[in-house]
Amino acid sequence: MKIKAGIIGAAGYTGGELIRILLHHPQVKIIYAYSSSNGDKPVHEVHHDLLGVSNLNFSSDYHFDLDVLFLCSGHGKSREFMSENEVPEEIKVIDLSHDFRLHNTQIDRPFQYGLCEAFETEIKSAANIANPGCFATCIQLALLPLAANECLNNDLHISAITGSTGAGQSLSTTSHFTWRNNNVSVYKPFQHQHLDEIKQSLKSIQPDFNNPIHFIPVRGNFTRGIYAWSYLNTELTKKEAIHIFQEYYQEASFVHINDKNPDLKMVVNTNNAVLHVEKHHDQLMIISMIDNLVKGASGQAVQNMNLIFDIPQETGLMLKPIAF
Repeated sequence: MKIKAGIIGAAGYTGGELIRILLHHPQVKIIYAYSSSNGDKPVHEVHHDLLGVSNLNFSSDYHFDLDVLFLCSGHGKSREFMSENEVPEEIKVIDLSHDFRLHNTQIDRPFQYGLCEAFETEIKSAANIANPGCFATCIQLALLPLAANECLNNDLHISAITGSTGAGQSLSTTSHFTWRNNNVSVYKPFQHQHLDEIKQSLKSIQPDFNNPIHFIPVRGNFTRGIYAWSYLNTELTKKEAIHIFQEYYQEASFVHINDKNPDLKMVVNTNNAVLHVEKHHDQLMIISMIDNLVKGASGQAVQNMNLIFDIPQETGLMLKPIAF
């Protein structure tokens, strides 16, 4: 018996990525891919790469004869959807917006924060999942081992550059090709919305963590991926730090420690995260990289689904990187 899945907001970037993954998931059947603006159109008319892959049409309606419901609409829309619909308790809900990630944004139906490498046990028994943000995922993967070993004892300095798909499908001044191409810019310095969930997770793992996080997000002139570099003052040697990372991620299906300076194409189109650790004088630097639409969104949502339904985490997610 296959898992029956429904998708709300299926015409956006994360909705399209989710369709691509679930179409090849051996234990899932997509019951519908709902879009309020594209109802009854073939999915490939919006997600062009699905031409010849699927005959699925967008649905103009939705129902709850499902096992799992993915919410892929914009931020604020998931809370609106949950307040306007009585989703049966037995249906697992996986939300890809930021609506339920923080403890103080919960509703009567609680959502577990779905960072698989930190909260696997809690996710397996959860009824609903708040999928982490893309920047938050990439950055937390660089810091989790240190928090688990109570090594976050100084200010954190983080810079990260993201592709244009991180801004969503709606057009804006900074997402047009003519602006984005051959261009780089800083935005939301020190106040990005993902900071709150990063702090929440780190503090849940290392309760005495109270140091500032100085985060500078950057818009890149490429389409997919996040490349982050985080550094802090520490007495750990490089050898000690690498051991901490290798030990923490030894059972992780998708996190890989690389001893050479990595490049972004190693993770694009995959659910992998690649980490690289360096020590420069008293500064420990961790490079972390993910695909923002896969590990940073839809791939992690499927990884969460696999955990909930007691399926091996890798199922449906052994995607190949784009090497050239």
